[in-house]
Amino acid sequence: MARLRASPEDFEVEELPLYEPSGEGGHTFVWVEKRGRTTEEVARELARAADVAPRDVGYAGRKDRHAVTRQWLSVPGLDPERALGLALRDARVLRAARHPHKLRTAQLAGNRFVLVVRELSEEALAGAGERLAALVAHGLPNRFGEQRFGAGGDNAERGRALLQGGARPRDRREARFLASALQAAVFNEVLRTRPLPLDALEAGDVAVVHASGGLFRVDDVAREGPRALAFEISATGPIFGPGCFGPPREGDFRQPAGAVRERESRALAACGLDPDAPLRTPPGLRIEGARRALRVQPRDAVVAAGADSGSARLSFALPAGSYATVLVEELFGAA
Repeated sequence: MARLRASPEDFEVEELPLYEPSGEGGHTFVWVEKRGRTTEEVARELARAADVAPRDVGYAGRKDRHAVTRQWLSVPGLDPERALGLALRDARVLRAARHPHKLRTAQLAGNRFVLVVRELSEEALAGAGERLAALVAHGLPNRFGEQRFGAGGDNAERGRALLQGGARPRDRREARFLASALQAAVFNEVLRTRPLPLDALEAGDVAVVHASGGLFRVDDVAREGPRALAFEISATGPIFGPGCFGPPREGDFRQPAGAVRERESRALAACGLDPDAPLRTPPGLRIEGARRALRVQPRDAVVAAGADSGSARLSFALPAGSYATVLVEELFGAA
């Protein structure tokens, strides 16, 4: 079985930002390198240094704990020169610049990875290049990685209990995170039960145009199929919201139809949700629906023999929200 993260240096992640800080404003963007720590741990330490609430520190995405990662965080009222001199545990501020606004979740273009995978057989190493080329050509399944569901694997169940009247965490950010884990579980179930290849479409799919992010419902498979084969468009699955529950809304092109909608309803039920009843959420917790591509295309993907016997070195970039561990699983099996 492939082994990943033998040390944090085997798993390097660098955030690809949507934009650079402007140099002016009441927030300071800090480019932080961390090792063996979660993004939230570093955010709390920055909040203490700036004497602000942890919720006031912004970041675009949570980066892996067992890794060496680099990402932007935003801190209100922190002087950039002071930020550069902060002594953080297993982390350091490499750059600091002012910006008018807080950094929000999902405000990133993607992530670049450099990974070392160990304990590979000769057969696995020999076929890695061919398998990687196939993933680039046809698409990497865009499922959520196991780390999305917590160390105990119960984040989705905790999210379901939250939506069905269980105790709500005091931390609103944690509540949103648990609810999103349940959304991820539903998406993964839809992807798991899809009967078609990733580069194929069926009538009733909601497809995304990769260049623009625009959505449309597929009515003519013969017309749209070649666009999918060219990786111009892809079928999507649900990040569930209110529109996934109850009868379909007439004319809403963001909702699938036919067999596609039926499978998505079955996925909701499989995850403990009633697709025929309105979605109800606790006070103060808002859940918005979205569509997520069922596949993504790795960019600048290269695999080569590692420095040690039985190891491989992988480098690639993925869009925001996609998981490097899924690519490793597709290439070498579970790590």
